[in-house]
Amino acid sequence: MRTLSVTLAARNFSDLISSVHYRGESALLLKGGRPMVRMVPARPPRTGRELAALWARLPRLSPAEAEAMARDLADARAALRPIPPLQWD
Repeated sequence: MRTLSVTLAARNFSDLISSVHYRGESALLLKGGRPMVRMVPARPPRTGRELAALWARLPRLSPAEAEAMARDLADARAALRPIPPLQWD
């Protein structure tokens, strides 16, 4: 990780952004010798196809597990106390 002052980062901002983005470097910016900001490359957004592939790999509940979960949710909802209406003066 590259460490530099905020002042130096401001003077070379475009170069800093390029090195973080294109080279995948990270940078720690210091102000008064104290760490203030860490710059890291942004993760590229996922495409619809990538999300669909991820969705397909997620674990699935068995029918028995799904029924047990539905019962647990119904029991939890029944145990909740109703929220009283607000009373304004």
